[in-house]
Amino acid sequence: MPLIPEEPQIHESAQGPRAAMAAGHPAPSPRPVPGPRSASSPRPGRPMPGPARPGPPVQRQHTGAGQPASSGPENRSEQRSGPQIQLIPASFEGALDAAEEAVDLLLESGRAPGDILVLTTGEQHPWAAHELSFGDAAYWAQQDARDDVFFADAAAVERAVARPVVVVAVNGGADEATARALPVAAARATTLLIVCGDPQRMGAVLGTSV
Repeated sequence: MPLIPEEPQIHESAQGPRAAMAAGHPAPSPRPVPGPRSASSPRPGRPMPGPARPGPPVQRQHTGAGQPASSGPENRSEQRSGPQIQLIPASFEGALDAAEEAVDLLLESGRAPGDILVLTTGEQHPWAAHELSFGDAAYWAQQDARDDVFFADAAAVERAVARPVVVVAVNGGADEATARALPVAAARATTLLIVCGDPQRMGAVLGTSV
């Protein structure tokens, strides 16, 4: 009996429609478009929120009335003759960091951000340089809003308005310019003046000018 060859089997294709695969593939999400800056945006140069940094070592404090030194920049007593003065030793390179540490301690102790003015005698704080790029008027309008710490060049201290606490970062500049700026900074501070700089250089300036 002759053999009948088996009919070849036709296998279904394992490849299904590609449209089914595409239907289950999520569409790529659109890239965010930069928008206007908000008041809650972090300031340039400031660290992002995170664990609290350890406080700096106890700083020496000089007071105009010979009162005992305080362990931090916050001192709630006021003097009729002028603000209390605290000197935090720092080099030119470390003065801005020391000023920011002082600001952090002030905020942690309950000071409102709008109570604090920070002046720099050398290079501007990164926040000030950033905000000035949007225009001089918009920059100084933030001082009038008084809703945050305000950073300014000590050379423009005449334009600064009074605040309870003024922090001066002596991060450069000539001693003569610093000596001219410190009395005005002291006049702008209604409660406390903090100067971050070289103790030997600042001792003579603070003793004769403030």
